[in-house]
Amino acid sequence: MRIIAGVYRSRQLKATPPQGTRPTSDKLRETLFNILGPSVRGCSFLDGCAGVGAIGIEAISRGARLVLFVDQSRKAVRMIGDNLRALEISEGFTIHELDIGRSLELCAREGIVFDVAFIDPPYDRDDIYKDALERFYSEYYFRPKAAWRIVRKAIFDGKERKRLYKEANEFMSLRAKRKQYIADNKTSPVAQVASE
Repeated sequence: MRIIAGVYRSRQLKATPPQGTRPTSDKLRETLFNILGPSVRGCSFLDGCAGVGAIGIEAISRGARLVLFVDQSRKAVRMIGDNLRALEISEGFTIHELDIGRSLELCAREGIVFDVAFIDPPYDRDDIYKDALERFYSEYYFRPKAAWRIVRKAIFDGKERKRLYKEANEFMSLRAKRKQYIADNKTSPVAQVASE
């Protein structure tokens, strides 16, 4: 497994993941970051269910200002640290050895907000992804003017694809309501919280 582009391009990562973890392939990471494009530079980036940290490290390599790696596996967190040290990356990141829900609660308390969130739970843990989406609407984890980029890598059968498409449409509707709130009130909930 290697870094695709940026400062650490072509550098290798340790890629022996914990049991049940599927590292994101080089090809899929390249596609993901081609879609995100220049928005990664200077952004704050959440790598949820981070595994060996390949997505977050790719974001650092491409100029992300801050990356939060989240994984509840001690082995995964150790590997993320090993990969960061091997690349001599000593700043611009935080690692939470927590489940994604508890990590997001901590972010809310500390006022940490994101421009991009990548959530990639195990295939059989759709509840983690759904919970994260609900939190992203009910709490304020994104910058006021951030594009809400929430990404998930997964392969679904036809039935699952239809169900998740419906859920994504419902979430997009919630996004539209939030944008309308900002337009009507000339501010965002994040700004209100910050000013209190």
